[in-house]
Amino acid sequence: MDSIDIGIYVSIGLLVMVVLGMRVAFAAAMAGLVGLVWVFWAKKGYDPSQFMWAMTVATKTAGQVPHSKVASQALSLIPTFILIGYLAYYAGLTKALFEAAKRWIAWVPGGLAVATVFATAGFAAVSGASVATSAVFARIAIPEMLENGYNKKFAAGVVAAAGTLASLIPPSAILVIYAIIVEQDVGKLLLAGFIPGAFSALVYTIIIVGIALAWKKVGPPITGFTWRERFESLPPALPIVAVVVIIIFFVYNPFGDAWGTPTEGGAIGAFIVFLMALWRGMRWPELKDALLETAKLTVMIFSIIWGVLIYVRFLGFADLPGAFADWISSLEMAPMLILICILLAYAVLGMFMDAIGMLLLTLPVVYPAVMALNGGEFVSAADSSFGMSGPMCAIWFGILVVKMAEFCLITPPIGLNCFVVAGVRDDLTVQDVFQGVAPFFVADAITIALLVAFPSIVLWLPSLAS
Repeated sequence: MDSIDIGIYVSIGLLVMVVLGMRVAFAAAMAGLVGLVWVFWAKKGYDPSQFMWAMTVATKTAGQVPHSKVASQALSLIPTFILIGYLAYYAGLTKALFEAAKRWIAWVPGGLAVATVFATAGFAAVSGASVATSAVFARIAIPEMLENGYNKKFAAGVVAAAGTLASLIPPSAILVIYAIIVEQDVGKLLLAGFIPGAFSALVYTIIIVGIALAWKKVGPPITGFTWRERFESLPPALPIVAVVVIIIFFVYNPFGDAWGTPTEGGAIGAFIVFLMALWRGMRWPELKDALLETAKLTVMIFSIIWGVLIYVRFLGFADLPGAFADWISSLEMAPMLILICILLAYAVLGMFMDAIGMLLLTLPVVYPAVMALNGGEFVSAADSSFGMSGPMCAIWFGILVVKMAEFCLITPPIGLNCFVVAGVRDDLTVQDVFQGVAPFFVADAITIALLVAFPSIVLWLPSLAS
């Protein structure tokens, strides 16, 4: 049995463990360690006297992964971005953002739902966690919509779908993880998420307004706010705007050199929100809760990364990514058709796995295949299959798979955002949320199709930073 066969069998075993309910972090680490032992022992011809040698080498190889990979400076972005979001919530900045959006937008059909989308997009620009975003706005926006006569399922669906925007709009933890796995520039990937994220919010808005116009009682408009009340709502929301501007200038300064690294931008953004939170009256109990929630989510993400990177190390020894890339390149199909099939496979896989685990497990194999379809890592735009250079293709594909991860956050049966919204609200069942989120499947499908058809939506900002 050669290393490719070992890679296939171990990968199948990993999928079986995940389907049976084992946590992705533990399943991936176990599969990776077993696979390493198997590969090293196979190189010794399965000599019984060499099994302990294979076990020792595999254990040392796996043991080097957590520190060598997680010590990466890029990963320090994740806790700072998550901390910004929780500090903003406990400081009341998210409620101020929603209030401002409500006073300015609620007059349109489905206005409170549209305000929720825009407020969520604004909060997503300072928080890298979709689940946290959905939980926050389930507490803030759903009660407001219900008080104004909105359909319960529709309100829940809006919050669950809008929460996914945090996966795409920088700062995004998933984009940072993608950049680390495929070894691409974090700053350019974060830049690439801005326009697709805003575009997704716009498509959601169009769907909401269309539903509200077709069914008047689903989302009635809210009127009566004076211009004075509207302008008075802006100053409390300005700290979030300030943090967004700071992060943008640290990632990419349109007027000159960037101010610093994305990591430094995240740290300074967290410090500014911390000061604003103190000014708005946050005390030790709220700060403790923000720090604990940040630590819990960060540890969960880092644990998944540790486990999956052990599996990735095994894949490298088994050479499965290279074999899969060669097989994909040999298919007698149009490269774009193959790419669409890959995205559809993500849609199916996402029904049974969480977004971060899904991307971490698949990217080591799928990413080289997509690069091979385009002509290689260093191909020029003129010689490529998708009409873009290798680095630009890596950014474009990253935004596509992260958008697919967003889509999977609201698809049954494992749509995590839907479970979070239902868990926050005692008057909602998971079935209610899944029914309410159904129209947004169409919105996400439209967005993904347009991002595939018009790559410039993704690549315009990163091209300016080149």
